[in-house]
Amino acid sequence: QVQLVESGGGLVQPGGSLRLSCAASGNIISINHMGWYRQAPGKERELVAAVTSGGSTNYADSVKGRFTISRDNAKNTVYLQMNSLKPEDTAVYYCNADVVLVAQYVYRDEYWGQGTQVTVSS
Repeated sequence: QVQLVESGGGLVQPGGSLRLSCAASGNIISINHMGWYRQAPGKERELVAAVTSGGSTNYADSVKGRFTISRDNAKNTVYLQMNSLKPEDTAVYYCNADVVLVAQYVYRDEYWGQGTQVTVSS
């Protein structure tokens, strides 16, 4: 009943910037935390950044000072501004949301986007 649609990935040179977006749609009552994870080939999926409904944020040490997460609660959308990109940022980036929704009853569940590829290479 909830879909997360990501956009904004692509190929960028080292030192460049990208902005990822993730829009949630469906029978949503509210969204608690939203976040971005990434998975590089041969590695575990890891948290990149997360933001609560109140705007509190946390970041992986590897991206602090370079990436900024934000959200628009009215649009159920989360963004990830990525600056000073490095080759080691290359991965598939996934959006994640903790959602309260309604079907035949109100319940809470976690959803993932389909992933968007970010490649940092010269």
